Amino acid sequence: MTDTIQHPKTLRQRDLVLFTVSAILLPDIITASASAGVSSIAWWLILGTLFFLPMGLISAELGCSYPEQGGIYTWVRNAFGSRWASRITYCYWVNMALWLPTMFILVAGVANRLFELEASLTTQIVIAMTVTWLTVGANLVALRFGKWIPNIGAIAKFLLYACLIFGCWRFLSSQQMANPLSLAAITPSWGEGSKFIPAIIYGMLGFELASAGSEEMRNPAHDVPRAILWSGLLVLVLSILGTFAVLATIPTTEINLVEGVIDVLQVSFADLAMADALVLFLGICFLFGIYSSCAAWSMGANRAVAEAALEGELPATFGIELPSNGSPVGAAVLTGLVSTLALFSYGFMSGNNEDLFWSLFTFSSVLFMLPYVGMVLAFLRMRASDPEHPRPFRVPGGVIGAWTSALLCGFILLTTITLFMVTPEDGPQWPVIIGVVVALFLGEILVRTAERSASKSG
Repeated sequence: MTDTIQHPKTLRQRDLVLFTVSAILLPDIITASASAGVSSIAWWLILGTLFFLPMGLISAELGCSYPEQGGIYTWVRNAFGSRWASRITYCYWVNMALWLPTMFILVAGVANRLFELEASLTTQIVIAMTVTWLTVGANLVALRFGKWIPNIGAIAKFLLYACLIFGCWRFLSSQQMANPLSLAAITPSWGEGSKFIPAIIYGMLGFELASAGSEEMRNPAHDVPRAILWSGLLVLVLSILGTFAVLATIPTTEINLVEGVIDVLQVSFADLAMADALVLFLGICFLFGIYSSCAAWSMGANRAVAEAALEGELPATFGIELPSNGSPVGAAVLTGLVSTLALFSYGFMSGNNEDLFWSLFTFSSVLFMLPYVGMVLAFLRMRASDPEHPRPFRVPGGVIGAWTSALLCGFILLTTITLFMVTPEDGPQWPVIIGVVVALFLGEILVRTAERSASKSG
């Protein structure tokens, strides 16, 4: 079965930049990384050089050289065949479906704080479920309309980060840093930093996301590399400055992973007459920014998994599209169901919103990293097996540059996966390990079921 729906060419370079920024730039990541202390600034710089840059270069080459609908699915399929592509795409999708609840618990917790709702964890879970299905709805409109959610979300994030940075400057003009900045403090420490390095790596992934809708781009060969360059610079600079703003205003022992950004805003603008109104407005920007990130990820991941289903490599339900605009309605509804079930299940096992956030985040993150390992290997395989293919952009440095970039990314991804499952202080994280094994087992069942269905119909 093949996709016969014609996708309109609606995505410009500006859209790709805003889409990518909206997907990657997550305010919750700066609170998670800042919890590691002042040394997190050094980690951002080190990992930005050793991982973020080469990952962007690899994504740029693949995105402009193989501009096919489905993005990461088609790249892995071209390199290793449809079965591995389906496995990778399943991980990509199920991570997104499990990650959405973490973000919507964040939304519910921040809304609870902003509007003084005094809502119980159960009520916050209901709020998160509601936002989950609003995100499903965003997947059902044509991309020429849906793209405005991440576009506006990126602008909201720019405004939020600008105010965080300005507020930090105001705070430091009259007070000392909450966490003293010194050479000893900023020097990276593996023991302390290893707990939060995975969160930083997590916040550096997503360059390839827009390529899931390559057939809807006007000029991917020209626009993809430039969009990745600009979005990468914006994300790295704002992430470092945002992390610094958190460290400047809140002691590391008091940083709340869910509500930390609101704490920073309240401390930074406490002396203003209109402080409450300003924090409320910026808090709404924060909420919409998170929602827009979720919309961007779900649009990209659902399109990738729908493409796999249309190729007969995943159950046909994933490939159901709206005839009017080609939106992946089947994948979107399944996303909503999985996210709702995760919220319902984990909600009964968590004592508060921070516990629920971290439990879901850790579990989904391991699944999130696996497709990128496949993507890096696909990059190397296609460089070797398809050397004559036109590549409007290439990773600089020839063969050595390509292999260096891929090996750096692969090693850091595998290290990060290990740190999520085995923390230096606490040892193996069995709930995470068991959850990942179960999720992968279910994925294998789906892939094999789709293969049997395809062979019978063929």
